[in-house]
Amino acid sequence: MKNFHLPLPERIYSRLRAESERTQVPATTLAREAVDDWLRQQSRNARQDAIAAYAAKMAGTPLDLDTDLEAAGIEHLVKTGKKSR
Repeated sequence: MKNFHLPLPERIYSRLRAESERTQVPATTLAREAVDDWLRQQSRNARQDAIAAYAAKMAGTPLDLDTDLEAAGIEHLVKTGKKSR
């Protein structure tokens, strides 16, 4: 475990302290979990951006999605009534 000094604006510090008291969880634990959650989300976002960039770069090339596979996927979605995101 490493220590990290993080000055916080008064408003954030007060909200963190209030949440700590409300949940009876140490403020350091809440802050650690919040930073961890944020870093995980950044990693997911970076991965999603990399996949989107790769897909855009490969569009129309032999590495693009197989048209038969794409048609089968669409047919499956239509049959099962599942909506895309």
